[in-house]
Amino acid sequence: MSNDSISATQGTGQEEFDWNVKLPVFEGPLDLLLYLIKKEEIDIYQIPIERITNQYLEFIRLIQMLNLEIAGEFLVMAATLIHIKSRMLLPKDQQLSEQIEEEDADPRWELIRQLVEYKKFKDAALELADRGERQETIYQRGFDVRSLSLFPASNALESGVFELIAAFQKILARVKPTNSFENILEDRFTVSDKIISIQQLIESGHRILFRDLFPEDATRTEIVVTFLALLELIRLKQVLAQQEEPFGEIQLVKSPDS
Repeated sequence: MSNDSISATQGTGQEEFDWNVKLPVFEGPLDLLLYLIKKEEIDIYQIPIERITNQYLEFIRLIQMLNLEIAGEFLVMAATLIHIKSRMLLPKDQQLSEQIEEEDADPRWELIRQLVEYKKFKDAALELADRGERQETIYQRGFDVRSLSLFPASNALESGVFELIAAFQKILARVKPTNSFENILEDRFTVSDKIISIQQLIESGHRILFRDLFPEDATRTEIVVTFLALLELIRLKQVLAQQEEPFGEIQLVKSPDS
């Protein structure tokens, strides 16, 4: 993952709060595109540009709604996707004339080339990291086995920020419109209170499901504030977000480092 960070000011809609969340785990726009392609089980060489563009822009809207600061390269990619989408919506005869002028057979090709190259390097990095982890399990003669932990490491996958935002998106989608009176009552929720609430839930060491953090009758503000509290706990390494398999349900557990 990159060393870039994102920050969040607690707030929903027009509200602003004095809370700041920074995550040193934010990946780049190509990571987001690869995540969407893998999630939708799409052939990287046959990207349905309209569908991917709409999903990418939805992620950007969610990030901005949370007041997460994102690098300008994410917005550049958004503009690139919109440009490619607009070119592919042109009538066939106009597409051909543009392709002749730019000597490009497909408006998507440059993006596909970048994704393929980036994926190669990312897969290689993951393979090297995996080899390193396997090497750590090899012990030479004379190694004191009593120094090993009694608790074996979990095989669960660590959930990235895109997985968390996708899960948050599903929770937010179930919220019903509220009236103005309910909106006034929403002010009782704070990130600090939700942090304490989540800490109490995982204190026993048992795993809890991500969706269980959000009651069925939770309002939009409560969902957003709870999510920001979770991001802060993950940043502080007090909570681990994990999945048993790619795109599986996210589970939360107390970090052994906390």
